[in-house]
Amino acid sequence: MKSSSLLVAISALMIPLSLGAQQGESKSVAPSLSHGGTLRIVSSLPRTGSANAQTSTMVNGIRLAIDEVGGQVDGWKIEYEDLDDASPQRGNWDPTVEAQNANAAAKDLSCVGYIGTFNSGAAKVAMPILNRAGLVMVSPANTYPGLTKPNMGEANEPMVYRPSGKINYFRVVPTDDLQGAQAANWAKSLGATQVFILNDRELYGKGIADVFQRRAKEIGLTVVGFEGTDAKAPNYRALVTKIKAVGPDLVYFGGTTQSNAGQIAKDLRSGGYEGMYMVPDGCFEQAFIEAAGDSNLNDMTFITFGGLPPEQLTGRGAAFRDSYRKRYGADPEAYAAYGYEAARVVLDAIARAQTKDRAGVLAAVAATKDFDGVLGKWSFDANGDTSSRVMSGQTVKNGQFVFVKVLGD
Repeated sequence: MKSSSLLVAISALMIPLSLGAQQGESKSVAPSLSHGGTLRIVSSLPRTGSANAQTSTMVNGIRLAIDEVGGQVDGWKIEYEDLDDASPQRGNWDPTVEAQNANAAAKDLSCVGYIGTFNSGAAKVAMPILNRAGLVMVSPANTYPGLTKPNMGEANEPMVYRPSGKINYFRVVPTDDLQGAQAANWAKSLGATQVFILNDRELYGKGIADVFQRRAKEIGLTVVGFEGTDAKAPNYRALVTKIKAVGPDLVYFGGTTQSNAGQIAKDLRSGGYEGMYMVPDGCFEQAFIEAAGDSNLNDMTFITFGGLPPEQLTGRGAAFRDSYRKRYGADPEAYAAYGYEAARVVLDAIARAQTKDRAGVLAAVAATKDFDGVLGKWSFDANGDTSSRVMSGQTVKNGQFVFVKVLGD
């Protein structure tokens, strides 16, 4: 999910700073290999700005997973720190801040797990830093295929993120090459014949829009327009006029709540567009409904998601949902389960690790097979991707997301 096309090179310019040093204390000493030491897990997610509502539930999921093991694994105390990779200036993730977080975690040798990032563009900054440090990174939300899959992104991807030559990055969420294709399939099944595709010009949004366009052409949908948008624009009235002139059945926006998906919905409806509007998982949060206004979304808006919404989870997933409600007094947002799952993967790896250090935990994460988690039973493949392929579709009714179907069924 979510990203930016800012250059990865900024990460190489950052001066390493330990997490402890940011708080006046050095933590750059490796943990003792004796029984009963302290191991640290950090998360790096945008905690400032409009993404906070979604990431707060993810952090709640991480904390819940750690509390369920009593804050310790095999006698080792587990210490967790919630890092913010956003800045007030941007109101969203900031490459400078993400690089600081990654460098701090890399220098803190007691840190054996980095949960993040939320935005795929932020992952591009952190990945090479953590790879050089041999620190495992488990993302609950990144969906850009080029982070892990050869021939699915730019020419130098994903090797540019692996300067050591080894894989240390894993993710528990399916990628956009799957979601974008299923979105196009769903659009056709909804009766669309002509589609106008928008994207926010960022890594995640442009990437998933490209996949949607490619699949749309393969299955016989007519693409009547493909446009990039300005996430800072106050309105999109001129664009709506252009869209209406070519008369699409469906407008697809590759982007996020933070890149103005809600304002586009408002302007489409106020401008007289009466067709369908479809968005990806970057908009699967209550903040999207609030930004768009419920009256602009009812019945004709469709949202895809790489997994199942919380109310559709069964087995361990249902138990997680119930535990979350009991502890926090509210339903989790969509990605809360993925934050929880990412934390459980790291905790499980610590338990299985032959040595309770970075190398041992990384090896154990890489060996994760048939993991029986809240997202079902799945494994990591050779690229660090989940074997899960579950996708779902939602709509909006009366200010709430409503599950429609499992996509691909």
